[in-house]
Amino acid sequence: MRVLGIETSCDETGVAVYDTERGLLSQALFSQIDMHAVYGGVVPELASRDHVRRLLPLLRQVLSDAGIGARELDGVAYTAGPGLAGALLVGAGVARALAYGWGVPALPVHHMEGHLLAPLLEDDAPEFPFVALLVSGGHSLLLEARALGEYVPLGESVDDAAGEAFDKAAKMMGLGYPGGPAISRLAEQGRAGRFRFPRPMTDRPGLDMSFSGLKTFTLNTIHDLGGATALNDQDRADVALAFQEAVVDTLVIKCRRAMQATGAKRLVVAGGVSANGMLRERLARAMGKLGVKVYYPGLAYCTDNGAMIAYAGALRLAAGERQEGLGVSVRARWPLSELGRVPVR
Repeated sequence: MRVLGIETSCDETGVAVYDTERGLLSQALFSQIDMHAVYGGVVPELASRDHVRRLLPLLRQVLSDAGIGARELDGVAYTAGPGLAGALLVGAGVARALAYGWGVPALPVHHMEGHLLAPLLEDDAPEFPFVALLVSGGHSLLLEARALGEYVPLGESVDDAAGEAFDKAAKMMGLGYPGGPAISRLAEQGRAGRFRFPRPMTDRPGLDMSFSGLKTFTLNTIHDLGGATALNDQDRADVALAFQEAVVDTLVIKCRRAMQATGAKRLVVAGGVSANGMLRERLARAMGKLGVKVYYPGLAYCTDNGAMIAYAGALRLAAGERQEGLGVSVRARWPLSELGRVPVR
């Protein structure tokens, strides 16, 4: 089965073709980062309009790179949520129209399930069941993945997501957008121990997370140093290091608790923040002590991409799922726990 995947949930336009026998045949991605960086964050209307411009050229490129024609596709998968409603509607509308025109089934895919399954694209792929930490600009959650579609929530952020906190902290320091890579690079020059930021909600039981207070602590620290305009390069590096350590340590502590609570020996970490080098290093150390193996997507698949949507869609289409009717609907909010377990054929 060959499946076209379309991802337009936020500020990246991703298209890919996945073959259930041969694997990923081709993919293309256009990032809107440069456009949104001028505004310090994603502007939803601009994101939607850019998806309109980019989607069909990327589609033609992907089919050409795969060496196949449209009539050789067996299905079209698209991100139906969660995400920006306008951006989602662009991908959903195009996907439904293409599927109808080509006479193949279409299937809505949950964006976070795409991230969850992205590590399965790798040669060393995890098997169900496993615990997953999904960390991105819009989501931070821990769950137990028992089977395809059967996801049991363990904990989530009660306010800002980890990636969102990175973006806001970077903006406080005048580092621009996106904040995660900027803080990570700057933290390499930071001096350990100058600042000690809190590890939110780690002094109480449970697996929920919070990063809003950490954002406020960062702002107060910057004010104590005279404000953003008074910071020198070393100040910024030291604050960046302290902030990153606090986020990473919080995530590691929560993962350790989740593995101990479930007894699982496989941990999947996915989403944009999963590319963070310090997070990978400290998770390796902590999980190694528990005998837990950690799985990540390739760096190209940590952020939003069409490959993860094509793959997730291929698994569900192969299991017999189809979307009935011709209506186009998306969900800006969509709990992952609402997905149903996919029966094995």
